[in-house]
Amino acid sequence: MLRRLYDWVLHWAETPYSTWALFFLSLAEASFFPIPPDVLLIALAVAKPAKAFRYAWVCALGSLIGGCIGYAIGYGFMTGIGQRIVELYGFADKVDYIGDLYRRYNAWAVGIAGFTPIPYKVFTIAAGMFRIDFAVFVLASLVSRSARFFLVAGLIYKFGPGIQRVIDRYFDLMAVTFVVLLVLGFVGIKYIF
Repeated sequence: MLRRLYDWVLHWAETPYSTWALFFLSLAEASFFPIPPDVLLIALAVAKPAKAFRYAWVCALGSLIGGCIGYAIGYGFMTGIGQRIVELYGFADKVDYIGDLYRRYNAWAVGIAGFTPIPYKVFTIAAGMFRIDFAVFVLASLVSRSARFFLVAGLIYKFGPGIQRVIDRYFDLMAVTFVVLLVLGFVGIKYIF
């Protein structure tokens, strides 16, 4: 089933509605849909590298709005829709743990989930459920999701279509490495200054 969804997402790259499809895919993925928008972003950016950054903006905007929808689901509809979405992704037993991450790390939890392969939709719903400060949620989401999509677009713009295989194969590792280096940098700054 996931393979069919993946192929369905990719087919939008060959239509005149590809940019809108990218926007709505980004919106849906941030709140409930399983296929990440990176798949379509990569296909579109490889086809038109000059528009790679435009596509990254479309992704970031759609994802931010979708994240806000996920937040609203968790805030007002957790017992119905939100719980079903969380269960679908196998995170029902981890919701309390995610709540603890929010209490301890607030914006960092949103930011890390927004940039890495962790299912962002689960964190957007949990953010609403645990009533995370909405402004903090929006800012952390905007920064992390934009960083993710602009990294992909930048790699394709700089290195061309050949980088697609590297991104497909190593994106998860690159994302986790980036987050670890970012956290270590802030820890280092804290202890140096």
